[in-house]
Amino acid sequence: MKTRYLFPNRFKMIGWILLIPSTIVGLLIMLFDYYVFNLEGTVFAVYDGGILEKSRAFAFVENNIVDELVAILGIVGGLLAAFSEEKDEDEYIAKIRLESLLWATYINYGFLLFSVIFIYGWGFYQVMLFNMFTVLFIFLVRFNFILYKTARAVA
Repeated sequence: MKTRYLFPNRFKMIGWILLIPSTIVGLLIMLFDYYVFNLEGTVFAVYDGGILEKSRAFAFVENNIVDELVAILGIVGGLLAAFSEEKDEDEYIAKIRLESLLWATYINYGFLLFSVIFIYGWGFYQVMLFNMFTVLFIFLVRFNFILYKTARAVA
């Protein structure tokens, strides 16, 4: 089956190689405020809304860019791992892919609704950071679980 919007299969491994380390480093940063390394630099900011300092727009700011790099690698890795063709892409896999994406969207917005109602302050900000990645993670978990279950049932 020819798919128009999926990456070629060779990108799947690249995606996993980017996603796994960036997830580990991202969790270390988010949960323990532990930076494996620091990359301080001057970057262009469309908006920098500092908490203790004056907000700036369209300015150059000093920033540790590790968290931005980790997020970029996680997003790109997640997209490549999730949306690369399988070796034998057929209608059944397309159906599993669509159902997994629907599940991921429903569960993600369920988490978001729960968070809006019950989580406040700095915790809500952290939940929103996690929320950027949960659609991809839930999709990957469910899609690969169904593929695994199907392969075991056939074998």
